[in-house]
Amino acid sequence: MNNDIALLMEYLPFLIPLIILQLGLAIYSAIHVIRHPHYRFGNQVMWLLIVLLMQFIGPLIYFVFGRGDHDGRTN
Repeated sequence: MNNDIALLMEYLPFLIPLIILQLGLAIYSAIHVIRHPHYRFGNQVMWLLIVLLMQFIGPLIYFVFGRGDHDGRTN
């Protein structure tokens, strides 16, 4: 048990920035999904689930495949 805590403390300086980055990206993506009603594929509920449940990958998938154009067109 003591070795687990020591290992966690050793990797904590690397994990904290990754956790902050993941949370920031998830929050930014979720806000973007809520504010923009036009998507290339799917609907708002689907994209919110993808963004919030698939860490790191979900927001990236949304910005690559799901986000509509700036003027509201969907391609």
